[in-house]
Amino acid sequence: MEFSQSDNNNLPLTKFESMLKTNHVLFFDSEEFENIIHYYLNQGKIALAKKAIKLGLEQHPSSINLKLFNVEIHVFENNLDAADSLLNELYRLEPHNEEIFIQKANILSKQDNHKKAIAVLKHALDLTEDVVDIYSLIGMEYLFLDAFDDAKTYFMKCLEQDIDDYSALYNVIYCFDYLEQHQEAIDYLNIFLDKNPYCEVAWLQLGKQYVSIKKYKKALAAFDFAIISDDTFVGAYLERGKVLEKQGEFVEAIESYQITLELDDPTSFALLRIGGCYEKLGNSDLALQYYYKTVHEDPLLDKGWIAITKFYKKKKNLQKALYYINKAINIDAENVNYWKLYAQINQSLNFFEEAERGYKKALELGNFELDTWITRGDLLLKLGEPQAAIFNFEQALEFYPDNAEIQYRLGGLFFTIQERDKGVYYIKNGLKNNEEFSFIIDELFPKLLANEQVTSLINSKS
Repeated sequence: MEFSQSDNNNLPLTKFESMLKTNHVLFFDSEEFENIIHYYLNQGKIALAKKAIKLGLEQHPSSINLKLFNVEIHVFENNLDAADSLLNELYRLEPHNEEIFIQKANILSKQDNHKKAIAVLKHALDLTEDVVDIYSLIGMEYLFLDAFDDAKTYFMKCLEQDIDDYSALYNVIYCFDYLEQHQEAIDYLNIFLDKNPYCEVAWLQLGKQYVSIKKYKKALAAFDFAIISDDTFVGAYLERGKVLEKQGEFVEAIESYQITLELDDPTSFALLRIGGCYEKLGNSDLALQYYYKTVHEDPLLDKGWIAITKFYKKKKNLQKALYYINKAINIDAENVNYWKLYAQINQSLNFFEEAERGYKKALELGNFELDTWITRGDLLLKLGEPQAAIFNFEQALEFYPDNAEIQYRLGGLFFTIQERDKGVYYIKNGLKNNEEFSFIIDELFPKLLANEQVTSLINSKS
């Protein structure tokens, strides 16, 4: 028997905790100790579990199950040698106890020896009639090996034994998704639903598979069946809303999202999607209202702040857009999307120094997109910082070594600072990679059009 906080039969647990407070040792049978330890482990109260194991073994020194709990604690605390040593002792006492093999596999798994762990677990299958948990463990070991077909097979075996094992169902679909076997997943789910027609989770997964292959009408039908199976299933309403959005049915999508707000606490995702639908319907007031609700519900959701900022950016209200992106950056200064948007707005406002700072920060945070490098470099050139621009473009070449747009810019910059050999080198490389981008010299370095060496280089290819 397992205890819970509301369990009326938790007298042994109450008695045990009372004993700990009084230091007055009381007797418990071994099964009571097992239930107490199991409860503490489920609650994550490891110190209390260890006390119960210690007292349990003092009162029942020959209990294999209590010793196995001791092994479990050692494995949890990564004392793998001690755990292995205890298991070897237990194996000599009970060589046919499947739990010994399960814990042995657990140790092997922690040591990244997943193939051996699978072999040990398969041996455990021969020792027990309760195979579901072992099938699941084997499936997880195959996942560690990226052997998704084998993992899928064992999670399917779990479902053959227990059709309500939703964890196994999710893992089966995860394997199908990883292997991009969407049609196979659909076939499997349809067979599964023939046996379990009111499984809302399976209907939801079926709908998502239809979305993957762009069969939106079938997806909607599947989500509707999920809702028929459980009309409080928030996930089905959300997925249904997303599909309706894809089909341009924004009013119906809003209705689907609104139901989730009535069924449960508002989610920032639903609020954001409702705002997006209202914006597409041209209802700016309601769109903005829901975007504000989104960031109020979850100030850390970047998509909410980005939606508000882009809303004002589209309306050409750049000062308000800047206000909200600054607000977002104050909340999360490490969000690369915020800095990119910050840079773009400042650039539109002709605040070039702030724009350059934004692109620089985006690069520092790992946004190595080509346009980020190029736009920042062009801003540095506009700000009269050719050396900084050169350094920027040289870094960019490490990511885009054959990019003509970068090479022309470097060529022009080196001519500007009188390093002509390097200028020639980069312009030649630019011409070699893409002649059509030679207009970059005209646009960014118009003074070089009077340089015979530069014009000769460009004209030689035309």
